[in-house]
Amino acid sequence: MPIQERCRILDHQKISATLFKLTLASSYISTHASPGQFVQIKCSGTNDPLLRRPISLHRWSAEHKTFELLYEVVGRGTELLTKYSVNEELDIIGPLGSGFTVDPTKKIHILVAGGMGVAPLRALAEAIKGTGGKAIYVLIGSRSKEAVFCESDFRKLTDQVVISTDDGSAGKKGFVSDILLSFLENELTTPNSELTTIYACGPNPMLKAIAEIAWQKKIDCQLSMEERMACGIGACKGCAIKTKGGFKMVCKDGPVFDAKEIVWN
Repeated sequence: MPIQERCRILDHQKISATLFKLTLASSYISTHASPGQFVQIKCSGTNDPLLRRPISLHRWSAEHKTFELLYEVVGRGTELLTKYSVNEELDIIGPLGSGFTVDPTKKIHILVAGGMGVAPLRALAEAIKGTGGKAIYVLIGSRSKEAVFCESDFRKLTDQVVISTDDGSAGKKGFVSDILLSFLENELTTPNSELTTIYACGPNPMLKAIAEIAWQKKIDCQLSMEERMACGIGACKGCAIKTKGGFKMVCKDGPVFDAKEIVWN
């Protein structure tokens, strides 16, 4: 059950020209969050902008009663968010949505991130690692070297990290979906589709390509879908997507869906 509360800012760091990390205090969110969920943030002290901004939960600590958000400045709301300082408070609703599910019988977990898709996958990697005895691989795709985030964090948590960039300035040149196909066919040391799950977060064209690869290889796949949200609780119907079970709300029924459910056309 999500709650609305005012969360005190404990730390607010500028990671790059457009990327920021917030650390906030909340006993409730830090003990009720699961990987893939998000929060809705009021970005100013007034009703302008009217709508809250959805931001994925990056990680959290029940012990320290804190949670972290990694966000990119993409518009006025997130620009306003950058003005907040330590010890100020933000009005937040969360945790929201349905996150990733880790099947304990699966032995191989492949996390695929496109751009800011790394944000929710950090907590997922921690959760899988906590179950023990699992192989975890992370594939990160970005526009360029400057846009590769969280690489060092993932290297501490996982068995292998593969970087790809559109311009070839870091890692392998190409789309991360192409890198995934090559990884499955040539680099995965113990390929077994029945024991493998792919988790992906990023732009929808990337997710569609990942879904097609998973279907071809008969691998279970969970996708964190991206759509514009308004209410964040399924009331406004603004983030509806088409699935085999009819239209569903990304904010309420997702953002994570089984790839086989999504109707792309």
